[in-house]
Amino acid sequence: MTKTLLPARLPLPADHTEPVLDVVVPVFNEETDLEPSVRRLHAHLRATFPYPFRITVADNASTDATPRIAARLAADLPEATWIRLDEKGRGRALRTAWSGSNAPVLAYLDVDLSTELNALLPLVAPLISGHSDIAIGTRLARGSRVTRGPRREIISRCYNVLLRSALAVGFSDAQCGFKAIRREVAEQLLPLVEDSGWFFDTELLVIAERAGLRIHEVPVDWVDDPDSRVDLVSTAVADLRGIARIGRALARGTLPTARLGRSCENAPPVSLTAQLLRFGAVGALSTIAYVLLYAALRPVTGPQAANLWALSLCAVANTAANRRLTFGLRGRGDALRHQAKGLAVFGLGLALTSGALAVLHHGTRAPGRPTEITVLVVANLTATVLRFLLLRRWVFTPATARCDDTDGGAR
Repeated sequence: MTKTLLPARLPLPADHTEPVLDVVVPVFNEETDLEPSVRRLHAHLRATFPYPFRITVADNASTDATPRIAARLAADLPEATWIRLDEKGRGRALRTAWSGSNAPVLAYLDVDLSTELNALLPLVAPLISGHSDIAIGTRLARGSRVTRGPRREIISRCYNVLLRSALAVGFSDAQCGFKAIRREVAEQLLPLVEDSGWFFDTELLVIAERAGLRIHEVPVDWVDDPDSRVDLVSTAVADLRGIARIGRALARGTLPTARLGRSCENAPPVSLTAQLLRFGAVGALSTIAYVLLYAALRPVTGPQAANLWALSLCAVANTAANRRLTFGLRGRGDALRHQAKGLAVFGLGLALTSGALAVLHHGTRAPGRPTEITVLVVANLTATVLRFLLLRRWVFTPATARCDDTDGGAR
C-alpha cells in the first residue's frame, strides 16, 4: 500500500484574515454552563490570541435549552457559530465540526472549562509554528496542577497505565478535554477513527503516534467539575472495548497507519516497558509450549532430540510472535532475515539448554523426569533473557522497528 505523506509542517503566515483557530465546544444538555463558559472563552481569546479565531458550539442531540442558547451566542458574538447534530457522541461532534472547518488549526475543550485557559495559547502555538501535528493538554506531567477527587485520580492514572502497557503509547494523558490538531492532519486522521464517543480521543492519538506524527504535550492546571455528567462506569467499559479493538488491530497489523505518516525519523521511540511485558507474555507461552512438546517427544526421541525439536519449533514461533507483537514489525519485509538471525539466537539457546542437560546427566545417574524438566526450564529462562537482549539490539534493531512500525504493516 502506498503511504500518503502529510504535507511538510510550515509556520502559518501572520497576515491571516480568516480564522486561524477554530475552538470546538462539544455539548449535550449544558444549558447551565454553556453561555458563561463560551463568553469567558470568547473574552479570553479576544484578549490573548493574536490571530483571528472562531468558537464553534457542537450540540450533539441536546434535549434542553442548549440549542437556543447556542443560537443566541452565535447571534451575539461575531466569532461564534454553532452546529446541531441529531445523535449523541463527543467523537461524532468533533468529527463533524472539524471536518466542516476551514481553519488551519482545530481545537476543542470541555464546556466546563476545567482546564485553565492560559494553557490555550501554549497548546496551539506549536501547531501554528509548524513544530507539531497534534497538541494535547496533560494532567499527568510534571508541572501540571490538578484538583480532583481520589476516585477520578485513580481511574485516570489506571487508564493511562493500561494504555501504556497494552498499546505501548508514549503520550501521557489521553482523555484530557483539551486538544488541538492541524487541519491537514485531521483531514487524514478522521476517516481512520472508528469511535464516535469518549474513546475518540484515544483512538485518534494512537493512530497518530503509530503513524509517526509529532504530539506535543502541555502541562495544564485542571480543576474537576463536581457536576460532571460523565457516566464513569459506561465510559470505562466503552474505553476497555476500544483498547481491546485497537490491540487486536495492532496484533493483526491492520491498524490503518499505512495510509499516512511522516518520515520514519519522526516515529515515537519503542517503549522498553511495553516490550518487556509483551516479550514476557510471548516467552511464557513459548515456555509452556516447549515443556509440552518436550514431554510429548521425550519418550519417542530421547532427551537431546526432544530438546532440539521442541526448542526449534518454539524458536520459529517465538521469533514470529515477537516480531509482530513485541517489536511492532508487520508485513513480509525482512522477515527471512529476522528468522535467520532468530535461528542464530536459537543456536545460543540450544547450546545453553543442551549443555545444562549434558551436565545434569553427567553428574547424576538416571535423573528423574521432574528434575530434568526443572533444569531445562531454568536453562530456558536464562536463554530467554539473553534472547530478549539480542532480539532488541541485533535481530530487530530500534531504527528498523520504528520505521516498520510507522508503516503500520501493509506493504
